[in-house]
Amino acid sequence: MGHRGINEMMRPCLLGLLVLFMHGEVYGETLASAQSRFSLALPGYISIFPRDHGSHEQFQTEWWYFTGHLVGTDGRRFGYELTFFRRGIDSPHVWANPSLWAMRHVYLAHVALTDEQADKFQFAEKISRAGIGKAGARADVLDVWIDRWSVKALAPDHRQFRLQAQAEAFSLDLVVESQKPPVIHGINGVSRKGQQPGQASHYYSLTRLHTTGSVKVGDTSVPVEGVSWMDHEFGSGDLANNLVGWDWFSLQLDNNHEIMAYGLRQANGTFDPASSGTFVLPNGSSTVFALQDVQLSVTQHWKSPVSGAHYPSQWLLSIPAENIALSISPRMANQELVTARSTHVTYWEGAVDVTGQWKGQDIHGQGYVELTGYAEPYVVGREK
Repeated sequence: MGHRGINEMMRPCLLGLLVLFMHGEVYGETLASAQSRFSLALPGYISIFPRDHGSHEQFQTEWWYFTGHLVGTDGRRFGYELTFFRRGIDSPHVWANPSLWAMRHVYLAHVALTDEQADKFQFAEKISRAGIGKAGARADVLDVWIDRWSVKALAPDHRQFRLQAQAEAFSLDLVVESQKPPVIHGINGVSRKGQQPGQASHYYSLTRLHTTGSVKVGDTSVPVEGVSWMDHEFGSGDLANNLVGWDWFSLQLDNNHEIMAYGLRQANGTFDPASSGTFVLPNGSSTVFALQDVQLSVTQHWKSPVSGAHYPSQWLLSIPAENIALSISPRMANQELVTARSTHVTYWEGAVDVTGQWKGQDIHGQGYVELTGYAEPYVVGREK
């Protein structure tokens, strides 16, 4: 990311959004102004649904993030990711331009498929401007798209969403239905990403989505069923200068509990005190836990043959107060995205299996892990 003026304060995938915004310029237009037109994510925000599934153009950065595990009728197992990003342009020249082609918002998307039977990981990416219908997002309901890639709410209950994306070598056509209410992360409406006011996001998840549809690989279409997870974040604050990246976990356990945890990584390898997480119960209620409530250790690493990055590749995660101890292992080592055509950030986003102990009983589950800053750390002011 090019990092001065980049208000990337949320999940790691926007760590580096966008090289287009390197040193605060987009095609000659200045992004950062003394008086930003965008609002900071501040305490006191009250989420209202289905409105908050939609776009929040008063905030500069936003994304909708789906990951999941699918099993085909033929027994094949897949992991998938489909993510849409929106980035507002903080330039009075852009907003004063009446043209439909004026680039007030940039939209980006990533789609990835972990094909376990083939031991193959594939991804694709898109970037487009808002205007003339090529990309956009509605404000009142979940409906975001770039060209033929989209996530759209299915009326009337706003609990079902259709996900579609067609890459050159694979495609997804899925319907997800939420089994639990939205889980609001953080305290008093904000999820902190630093120590200063505004270094935060408004962040919620749909932690258990029953999923049906099809995955097409090459010429073969496979009916699938499984479970997905959705994150939605929006805000405008800067990421703290002392951070080089972070690690994010979403875990779905077979006792109908879920865990979200993120560690904001400092240059010395330790986690910033703003790191946090959420523990979700079967009835959908949740509790927030702080950094000191969790113990996380890395037991294996994997070196990317493409980027040369050394990523953590197996973890032990425990929550002592809850008598929970989990082992987390990737389903495939290589689940790295090198997004040279969109966000220009290299990150690892992969399907994982979970085993361990839950209050003295064996437990199993699945999840997704996202790792950024290992190929290239986030540094404020770094040149392109």
